[in-house]
Amino acid sequence: MSSRRKFLHQLTAATGAFTFFPLTNKAFAHEAEHRFQQFHLLNDVDAMQDEDFWGWVKEQFTVSPNLLNLNNGGVSPQPKVVQDAHIRFYQFSNEAPSYYMWRTLDEGREGLRGKLAELAGCSAEELAINRNATEGLNTVIFGLNLKAGDEVVLTKQDYPNMINAWKQREKRDGIKLVWLNLNLPEENEDAIVQQYVNAFTSKTKIVHVTHLINWTGQFLPIRKIADEAHKRGIEVIGDGAHSFAHTDFKIPDLGCDYFATSLHKWLCAPFGSGLLWIKKEKIKNIWALLSNDKPDGEDIRKFETLGTRSFASEMAIGNAVDFHNVMGSKRKEDRLRYLTDYWTNKVRDLKRVSFLQPKTKHMYCALSNIAIEGIKPLDVAGTLHSKYKIHTVAIDWENIHGVRVTPHVYTSTKDLDRLVKAVREMAV
Repeated sequence: MSSRRKFLHQLTAATGAFTFFPLTNKAFAHEAEHRFQQFHLLNDVDAMQDEDFWGWVKEQFTVSPNLLNLNNGGVSPQPKVVQDAHIRFYQFSNEAPSYYMWRTLDEGREGLRGKLAELAGCSAEELAINRNATEGLNTVIFGLNLKAGDEVVLTKQDYPNMINAWKQREKRDGIKLVWLNLNLPEENEDAIVQQYVNAFTSKTKIVHVTHLINWTGQFLPIRKIADEAHKRGIEVIGDGAHSFAHTDFKIPDLGCDYFATSLHKWLCAPFGSGLLWIKKEKIKNIWALLSNDKPDGEDIRKFETLGTRSFASEMAIGNAVDFHNVMGSKRKEDRLRYLTDYWTNKVRDLKRVSFLQPKTKHMYCALSNIAIEGIKPLDVAGTLHSKYKIHTVAIDWENIHGVRVTPHVYTSTKDLDRLVKAVREMAV
């Protein structure tokens, strides 16, 4: 069989858990299946601390030998198997773009939609493939039928792109934005929910909830907020840019009506990939953001009329899902939280150090925010980079001031020992 025919056969047959892997490396596929079997024989505690397995995971990434990347919350690297697949799909597209890209690779979108839907725990008919959370949320924000005087509840700690989208609707359509200012970290979920409830009125139509606050790493009790909103006939938009493939949940269980995420963050999919989920019966109520022949139709695909895009990037999302499944959502979450606990517990004794993420286990995971008394966040991040070659991001937003630290599955405890050493030297 020719290499091209073999590639096409593998592409069209790719339906199982590891079937995308042979497109680039059969040896890796066998190794991944072996690791998967051995890893899932371990109990949960041993699994999250199994440095042999997580060392193998690290080997699958092309991480910089010169810079310790602890800003995975912004965008995450892809494992080699995803990079290789992306390149292979791209090269294949270039052999005859209008045929192989539009008539062959594009046919794989429905299989990919099903694979993502399985991971998300939803119907494939509720899931659109797009480029990022911002695009997905803008689709909903600008597609909703809202009129002057309608109220939308949101917080000053939401993501700036979404805040600006709502401000644009306020300016154009005369809707009213009702602002909450969360005092984070907050360990009391009921107190958070009550803040939202107190803001609801008879004119409230939408509540915009960020599932995981990107500034601090705090998970908001989105299901509880959604339940209270629905009692009052209020629809719920969930911003899941930082939560999907980070922690173990299914999108419908959050209770949202609309949800969007970026897949190039915690799923480690190609840059510029995301998904939009809309409850089936709500699809017809959202106008397509870009032109479509049935903008008020009931087909989720009306949100995918982007014109020519990177089909290679889209198809390689499937490899990222497969790689994620080797670890499993629950054990990946456990490992990420273990890494946060590993390094934060080693510096909590320092009097000048404080953290802006909660202590309650289910309210945080890989994303944390550290402050050192007497040093500005920008200076902390600058020193970490210039002196210790550690990349983080300074946060100075509303009432949040600190440095965000986000390890990922390829981050080792040895890597975090470098961070601990740096913090202890800076905070003496």
